[in-house]
This record gives sequence, C-alpha cells and structure tokens, in this order.
Amino acid sequence: MSRPSDQTTDRMAAGLGWMSLGLGTVQLAASDLVTRLTGVDDSRWARTMVRLVGVRELVHAACLLGSRRPAPWVWTRVAGDAIDLTALGVAMSRRTGTRRVRAMGALAAVACITTADLYTAMRAYRYEPRRAEGPMHLRAAITVNSSRQEVYAMWRDLENLPRFMAHLESVQMIGDGLSRWRAKGPATKTIQWEAEFIEDRPGELIAWRSTRGSAIGNSGRVRFADAPGGRGTEVRVEITYDAPGGKVALALARLLGEHPEQQVRDDLRRFKQVMEIGEVIRSEGSPEGTRALRQVRQRPAQPMRTAQPVW
Repeated sequence: MSRPSDQTTDRMAAGLGWMSLGLGTVQLAASDLVTRLTGVDDSRWARTMVRLVGVRELVHAACLLGSRRPAPWVWTRVAGDAIDLTALGVAMSRRTGTRRVRAMGALAAVACITTADLYTAMRAYRYEPRRAEGPMHLRAAITVNSSRQEVYAMWRDLENLPRFMAHLESVQMIGDGLSRWRAKGPATKTIQWEAEFIEDRPGELIAWRSTRGSAIGNSGRVRFADAPGGRGTEVRVEITYDAPGGKVALALARLLGEHPEQQVRDDLRRFKQVMEIGEVIRSEGSPEGTRALRQVRQRPAQPMRTAQPVW
C-alpha cells in the first residue's frame, strides 16, 4: 500500500486526537453543562463520572497527538467509545421525559463518533505495515462426554463449526480439501479466506492452514484423546494467526471480553453443549448464550409466569 494512504490515516487519527483534547477540556471545565446536555444531571455521581471521562479523553489526546504514527492508537478511543455507549444506554433506560430525550441525543452523537473511530482504526490496520511481533498462539482444551469418533466427525465436517463458533458466519467445503470461511470482523465487517487440510487422522487429529494470500493468515490443529476414567474425549485446540490491529487492538479486545483466548474457550464450551445436549444453552437470563461480550446483557433469570385462568 502506498505511503500517502498511511499519511492520510495518520492525519485522520491526529484529527481524532484534537477531538479528544477538545472533549476532555470541555468535560473538565464545564462538567455541569455536560451533565445537563446528556440528561444525567439528576445523578449525584454524574459530575464525577464526566470529569473522569474528561481525563480519559486527555489521555487519548496524548496518545494520538504525541506519537509519530498515531493511527494504531485510535483503538484507545474505540475502547472509550464502548464504555460511553454502555453507560449512556443504561442512563437512557433509567430516565423519562426530556432527560431521556437528551440521553438519546448524546447516545446518537457518541455512536457517530464511534463510527469515525472504528473507520480510522480499521484503516490503520489495513495500511499499517506488519510489525515483527510474530503470530499469536492460542491453546485451549475441554472434556466432552462423547466418543472420539463422534467428536472427530463433528469437527471434520467443517460446515458444523458455525454452530458453536460465534464469530463464524459460514464454512463451505469447495473441494480438493479446500474450504471457504466467512467470519465476523470489527465494525460489522465480514472477513473471508480459504483454508486447506494439511493433516487428517480419523479420531486423532485434524490440522489446517489458510491458503496463500488470505486476509488473515492462520493455522490450527485439533487433537482428540480418550479422557481418563472413561469420561469421554479430551479435545485440545491449538490456533496460530496474525492478530488484526496488533497489540493495541488485542488490549481493547481483552478489555471488552472478546480476547481471542476467551473466544476459543467460549467456542469449546459451546461445542461441549452441542455434543452433549444437542444445542447451545440459552436462558431467559442469558439470551445470548455464552459469548463473552454478550455477558454484559446477562441478568438473573426470572421464573416463568403462571398463566392466568380464563373464565
């Protein structure tokens, strides 16, 4: 990619840095005004929270304006956006009348800013030269109360993977040991690549790797072994891939509960549920299942209401 594209992204990131500087200054100097505009002036903690957010914005500004290559640091703003959207969503749900309207307006404004931040962050990933950080290695294991052949058969049919891998939209076998994968990326973007089997030992091992030129270079292997005491099958997964966005993006992912290591563990828990009971467990209190980021929506489950008799 050409150097001018890098400079364009850096200029966009610097502009966001100046935005952070302005927002932080206003939030510290006029916190009462900000609480009124956002509809949270009825909370005794609102002024303190606004000032803390102002300090955070100034930290963003320092990261973005104090770096020779500010673009990768946009992920720090994306992390702040996620916190702000959550807080404003809660505030809006707890208010009525004009305060609710003001909170909705603030939520819409932050959503627009988030869009700009995400766009710049994704440009930074796209144009930033790959660092010599090396690929990421992930490992996870789980015991499934099913035979090795049954567990192997579920994994070997790659089109089953989206049933328990939340980030996958589809996997399609296209012949000659090749498969086409579609996954959910940042900012609702879809990422697609092709992979090939490199080793296949029925009941023991499946290994694959992405083909040359794939959007995300990755490889992995799944090992199957008898669990001690006749408790089923031990499934051990090893995945290696290039982390999109580098270390800053991974730090954000860990903050939001969507770090790749956590995703792999969540996927294995869902796999265990599919093998043992036939589906991913959801409840009234956890409608999104076990996906890590969705746990923020979790709540105590409520008993089913008894139907009133019809007279």
